[in-house]
Amino acid sequence: MILYPAIDLKDGKCVRLLRGEMEQATVFADKPFEQAKRFEEAGFHWLHLVDLDGAFAGKPVNAKAVSDILKNVNMLTQLGGGIRDIETIEQWLSVGINRVILGTIAITKPALVLQACRSFPDQIAVGIDAKNGKVATDGWAKVSEVSAVDLALKFEDAGVSAIIYTDINRDGAMEGPNIEETARLAERLSTPIILSGGISKISDIVEIKQHQHSGIEGVIIGRALYDGSIDPIEALSLSTKVIT
Repeated sequence: MILYPAIDLKDGKCVRLLRGEMEQATVFADKPFEQAKRFEEAGFHWLHLVDLDGAFAGKPVNAKAVSDILKNVNMLTQLGGGIRDIETIEQWLSVGINRVILGTIAITKPALVLQACRSFPDQIAVGIDAKNGKVATDGWAKVSEVSAVDLALKFEDAGVSAIIYTDINRDGAMEGPNIEETARLAERLSTPIILSGGISKISDIVEIKQHQHSGIEGVIIGRALYDGSIDPIEALSLSTKVIT
């Protein structure tokens, strides 16, 4: 199971939000590349990046912060936030991002997601952010009537490398992840699922690994790494340990 430490970018800084509320942002690093280096030194191989300002603006905003991260670490990276057209996808991939996450356009322009999967094999993930089972878009500012399951099923045969499923009500709240709902989603799909939202302690990782057979292949960890609730060395050790 892959662990993805998260860096959320707002105004060029590394922040964490509470349940996706931009006005409830806590700044953890003025220079995000320094935080990325700490994650790399801890032993993580992947990095999960979100351009929060971009998600609201509908276009890249924190390009400089992302560029600084790419210049200073040798980690694999996946990035989401404000990516709404093929040109932006190509732009991010050309500068060194390994996987682009498409969220809002999965609802508004599903044909574009299919086109992206054909043009950039194994480099496209779909981000499904849900509130009470319904998909949220535009930086979580809007909630649609589309269910997370129905949206995920639309891309089953599209060539999506992974679906990143976030329970907004759990994100940044340190109240534990919604493992049961994520596992139910994973069991409906052949596409690998990456769980996001609510990871607060080591036992969460242990419990998620017990559901790995359902198709959950990765976990995104944010605030718990920043406030010390989860020790990265212990977490990485558990991620490679066989749990029965």
